[in-house]
Amino acid sequence: MMAVPPMAPLRAAQPAEAWDTSLHREIGDRAPKDLRGFYAARGNRPLWITFAGRPSAAALRFVAILRDAGLDGLDADKFKPEKLEKQLAKAPGASVKDRAKAELALSSAYVRYVQAVREAPRSDMTYETQALAPVVPTPAAALSALAAAPSLENYVRDMGWMTPFYAPLRSALAARRLSPAQADSAILNLARLRALPPIPSGQWVLIDAASARLWMFEGPRVAGTMKVVVGTRQTQTPEMAGFLRYAIVNPYWNMPDSLLPSRITEKVLANGPGYLATHRYQVLNGWEEDAEVVDPTQVDWEAVAAGQATVRARQLPGAGNFMGSVKFMFPNPQGIYLHDTPERNLLAKPARQYSNGCVRLEDAQRFGKWLMGKPLPRSRKPETRVELPVIVPIYITYLTAQPEKGRVAFHADVYGRDVLNGG
Repeated sequence: MMAVPPMAPLRAAQPAEAWDTSLHREIGDRAPKDLRGFYAARGNRPLWITFAGRPSAAALRFVAILRDAGLDGLDADKFKPEKLEKQLAKAPGASVKDRAKAELALSSAYVRYVQAVREAPRSDMTYETQALAPVVPTPAAALSALAAAPSLENYVRDMGWMTPFYAPLRSALAARRLSPAQADSAILNLARLRALPPIPSGQWVLIDAASARLWMFEGPRVAGTMKVVVGTRQTQTPEMAGFLRYAIVNPYWNMPDSLLPSRITEKVLANGPGYLATHRYQVLNGWEEDAEVVDPTQVDWEAVAAGQATVRARQLPGAGNFMGSVKFMFPNPQGIYLHDTPERNLLAKPARQYSNGCVRLEDAQRFGKWLMGKPLPRSRKPETRVELPVIVPIYITYLTAQPEKGRVAFHADVYGRDVLNGG
């Protein structure tokens, strides 16, 4: 942090109110067009410069962030942090005009930086709608969010214009305490975090496939977390974003076609069609909504095994159902959803990449209660749809480096995505 010269004494003939008014007037006169409306709405009061002319703690923190803009995939020189630093250092003894210039220069740099980091290179993510993606704010929106923060210094320190994990991971990288390999990993993961928007209001869900963990957020606050099971290296859980819209209580498990040979066809050929009823499976004649249940004794299982005929299989709701008691839906082309699981042993493993791509929950009932604001309803009817009170954003990412209790936790690159991206 730069040294700040001692404050120059104010002239006794100029009362505080007059000095204050003159600074406000100077800011109003000098504000560029893109900042004029924001400052006018706040009576041209400064954000960054104190009444005494000293740079605020938020200003000094922000200049330090600008010096390391290369960590964001940006050119730090474009933001002229050294020039800003000199202006702030001179501000205590400077004229009202120069203080106003320093104030406005910092706001302009802030706007350009926030816009640039939102546009900086980021990893690919599939969004249900662009409303879930990071957006480039207008100057007024960027500054208004900053001004509305309870603490400017905390907002800047935490980089409140980014997703919550971004600032702590970036800070660890800026501290130069990571090995070269760790630093490379951190840079890749910052790009993944740039694919996430700043903190949404209300409830939202974050899932990390690398650590196989889920977080429930309420704005910036973590309301809870739990283990999950995600896809294998062969059946990877994708990086994606959507809206959780409803739950299915007492679900069927609709078996993927890829699992049909090992789980159904081979078993029926070895044990007879009675295997299906014993293990609570049904066979249907297609994947359409109105598909009909067929008698398994009438299916040519040899033809199914040879790929000359096709059937669909599903497991009935109830004890042992692969979906457990509930699944949570955010419609997407990949067919990914969240669900309960009877395979509790997998949740005890340190690495939990075992699913076919969907996300299995450690505590589906707790998750459902958090989403609904009350316990999930009970139903004897299969596939009972329960709408959520409000739709909830959900983001699935892949963080092989992430902040954890004041340090950086590194996770195995199970999916090989770091290697593909140059790590």
